[in-house]
Amino acid sequence: MRAKTDLQTRARELRLQGRTYNEIQAELGCSKSSVSLWVRDLPKVDRRSPQEQGRDAALKRWAREGPIREAARQASIAASREAVGALSDRELFIAGVALYWAEGSKSKPYRRDETVAFINSDPDVIGVYLAWLDLLGIPRDRLRFRVMIHESADVTGAEHYWADVAGVDPSALQKTTLKKHNPKTVRKNTGENYRGCLIVKVTASSDLYRRIEGAWCGIVGAATSINRA
Repeated sequence: MRAKTDLQTRARELRLQGRTYNEIQAELGCSKSSVSLWVRDLPKVDRRSPQEQGRDAALKRWAREGPIREAARQASIAASREAVGALSDRELFIAGVALYWAEGSKSKPYRRDETVAFINSDPDVIGVYLAWLDLLGIPRDRLRFRVMIHESADVTGAEHYWADVAGVDPSALQKTTLKKHNPKTVRKNTGENYRGCLIVKVTASSDLYRRIEGAWCGIVGAATSINRA
């Protein structure tokens, strides 16, 4: 009986060290059924690596906390959206100038080109930009639309998507610019939601460009004056 008790005690020690039934059986020379009986009340052995255990714990935590965080995020976005409310013409004008100067083409001292051209992959940004051009009195017949996208993507689908965003027929789009596909490049902008970018160009736009540049200088000057006050 003493020997059996010692085997039971040793089996439990080995199990708590993370050993399997087969490993305990091989070391103690007893049957697997005996090992199972002696250690059945102990926690099961976690055979995962520390990295796997950490990953699984993070996934469980995120499954629990993710919905809570998402709800808080959506509430914050909704509150900020509500705070903006309706835009006055002046507010849209200033927002559009800042948007263009951040994302639109700009003339350089070494390359004078006062062409108003804008490119973006976000349909909401394009929508705000088009609303701004409407505010400035730029007729839609002066706008030229062109899609830029990787050649490996759904080109036709992207053309129809951007035509809908711009409010024009796909046939009104200029010839799409295709980016050459490099298999060695690991790209994030892939999948069914990848639609490339839309380029919006205003014809005969040198005067408009100067108005935008002047307005931007006015914004900079006003902001600088506030900071110095």
